Amino acid sequence: MRRLLQFLLVLGTMGLGCANNDPAGVSFGNRDESSLNVLFIGNSLTYWNDLPALVAALADSAKVKPLSWVQVAFPDFALEDHWAQGTALTALRSRTWDVVVLQQGPSSLPENRANLIEWSKRFDTEIRKAGGKPALYMVWPQINRQQDFDNASMSYQLAAESVKGMLFPVGEAWRAAWRRSNTLPLYSGDGLHPNVNGSYIAGLVMFQLLYDKTPVGLPARLRLGVQGSPVLEVSPATAEILQASAVEANTQFGKR
Repeated sequence: MRRLLQFLLVLGTMGLGCANNDPAGVSFGNRDESSLNVLFIGNSLTYWNDLPALVAALADSAKVKPLSWVQVAFPDFALEDHWAQGTALTALRSRTWDVVVLQQGPSSLPENRANLIEWSKRFDTEIRKAGGKPALYMVWPQINRQQDFDNASMSYQLAAESVKGMLFPVGEAWRAAWRRSNTLPLYSGDGLHPNVNGSYIAGLVMFQLLYDKTPVGLPARLRLGVQGSPVLEVSPATAEILQASAVEANTQFGKR
C-alpha cells in the first residue's frame, strides 16, 4: 500500500479523483486492502461517466465487498500506448491486484485485432506477476460503424481467450438492450462515448462478473464516490431493460 500511495502522490498533478468526462490520467477510489482490488487501464471509454466509480457504487448498493480501484486512462490510448508511456505498468507493479481491466478501441480491423491480442498477452505477464487476472472490457464501434459490432465483439473474445482472462461483454450488452428497445439511446452526442444509459449497463456487466451476483434490482440512481460526488441516474423502466440486457450478454458471452 505504501508504494501505491507514493506512486499516486507523485502523479497527483495528473488529475486524481476526477469526475465526469474530463481525462482522468490517474485516479482512484476506496483504497482498502480488504477490498476487491481492481486496476482499470484504458482510454476515454473507461473514464467517461466515471465508470470505475460507477462499478464501486453498484457494489456498495449491493452490500458486497467494496471495490478498491485505480484507473490509468488517457484519451485515445491503446494498450500499446500504455506500455510505451509507462504509467500503467508503474501502477500494475506497485501492489497486488485481484483483477486488471484492459480496454482500447473496438479493434474491429484485422490488424487492430492482432494488436489487441499481442498487447493483452504482454500485459498478462505483468498482471499475473501482480497476483491478478486480466479482464477484457469489450467496447463498441462508433455510431456510424454499426457493421463493425460483430468484429469488435470477436476481437475482445479472442483477446480474452488468449490470456485465459475474464471478458466483460459490454458491446454485446448494448445490442441486447436494443433488442428490447431499439430506440433506447446509449451513445452520447459525439456518436462514440456512452451516455448515462451506456455507462450504467457497462457498470452492470462488470459488477455481475466481478462479484458473481445478479445486477437485477440494483438502484437506478447512484452517487459516485469521486470528486464532486456526481449522481448517475437512469429511469426505473430503463434500469430494468439494462439490467436484463446485462444478464443476457453475460450469460452468452461473459467469462469470469
